[in-house]
Formats: sequence, C-alpha cells, structure tokens
Amino acid sequence: MTTTIALAGKGGVGKTSIAGLVIKHLVSNRKGAVLAIDADPSSNLNSVLGLDLEWTVGDIREGLLEQVKGSLLASGAAMGALPGGMSKRDYLDYHIRASLAEGDACDLIAMGRSEGAGCYCAVNHNLREVVDSISRNYTYVVIDNEAGMEHLSRRTTRDVQHLLIITDPSQRGIQAAERIASFRKEMDIHIENAYLVLNRLSGEIPEAVQRSISRLDIPWVGSIPADEELAELDYKGLPLVQLSEENAVYRSVCTILERVLGA
Repeated sequence: MTTTIALAGKGGVGKTSIAGLVIKHLVSNRKGAVLAIDADPSSNLNSVLGLDLEWTVGDIREGLLEQVKGSLLASGAAMGALPGGMSKRDYLDYHIRASLAEGDACDLIAMGRSEGAGCYCAVNHNLREVVDSISRNYTYVVIDNEAGMEHLSRRTTRDVQHLLIITDPSQRGIQAAERIASFRKEMDIHIENAYLVLNRLSGEIPEAVQRSISRLDIPWVGSIPADEELAELDYKGLPLVQLSEENAVYRSVCTILERVLGA
C-alpha cells in the first residue's frame, strides 16, 4: 500500500525544505522506495534533493497538445489522435516515466508550469491516471504543493493520507494555513488527516501565535526551529538532504513524522 504525504503552505514558509527533509527521513528510516512529486510551478525540489531535472510534466503536456493541434491542422483528425496512432494516455505514460529524475532510493516527478490557453480537462484526467499508476510502485509518495493545492485536485491524485500544512510563526502565515485547511474540504480529493507544522520558530511559541493556532480546525503536530546550518546550505546552493542527522531541524522533522505515521 502506498502512503501519500502532501505539504502545503504559503510561499516562503520553508515548505520545500521540509519536504526534502521528510523524504530524507523516509529514505533513511523507513523501508520502501519514495516518489517525490514537485507540484509547485517553480520546480526547485530537485535542488533540495540533489537530483538533475530535465523535463517537467508541464513540458510534456504542452508537447502533447502541440502534436494534437498539428494533427488536426494536417488531417482534420478527431481530438486525441496523434501521429502513429498513439493515444494521449500512452504518450503521457511513456514520456512521464522517461522524465523521472532517479536517485538511490527516491525518484522525482516535477509537474512544472501552469496551463496555457485552451481546454485541459481530458489531458488532466489522463495525467492523474498516469501519475496514480506510477505512484502505486512506491511505498511513499511525497507531494510538495503550491499554496492553492491545484495539482492535488486536478492533476496529481485523489487520495492523500497525511496533509502537512506549513506555516511560519507569523499571523499572515497562520491565516494562509487556515484558508488551506478550510478549502481542503471543498476539493475533489480524499484527505484522511491534516496537521499544522510551525516552521522557523525561535524560542517558545509566542502567546498570540498560540491563540491563533488554537482556533484552527486542524491539530498542531510540532514545531521546527530556525537553523543556521540549513540556511548555510541554502546560501551555497547545496542539497538540503546533506543536513546532518543530528541537526535540530532534521530531528524535529523526524519527530513530527513519527507522530504522524506512528512507530
């Protein structure tokens, strides 16, 4: 059975860094292969993981649509036909599998750029089927989302076991977390559990922040401290998975995951 962990939060709260450390923990401490899905259009989870990225699913999707348009112009063929008779589903399956950035115990798919003009409904349906099919080959899937979680609801998957909503200790971050927590219920997706994670905390949680957290309809599962070692790796452009196993940030992520996943 595949366990899917998704992360969401407003930009700048350290969500992608935490996603990388979640993956580091799963690879180091739990049996089974991990698939990372970068569902943020900025596509920088690969640099956190130290993986090379050549193509994104967005590139593949646009390439498919260009071929379909070319076929329509050339022959008036029905929508969905491709040169050589290949179906859209088979085209996406082949190219997305070829685009996987492969690591020792973690592979990566990057969803990439947003959609352009035109109707993407049929393509998005096929994308979800392909990504779900690939995901079933992994023990864990970790999805780094944009704040709106658009990829979750339209192109990535219909089932998430654990959603980690990341915020920094600011009222704006907590307000964004509250919005994410509320509209998760409106999406065409089943999310079993949702938790709040407080990132980049210096010292104790301020009283005003504690009051704001207590009003949310999701439980707070743990805090992650601000850390100079992690910031130094980031400044140098080095993979954050190089963070030492004794580092306070990494240890906090491990503790949070053990609470979420259980022993």
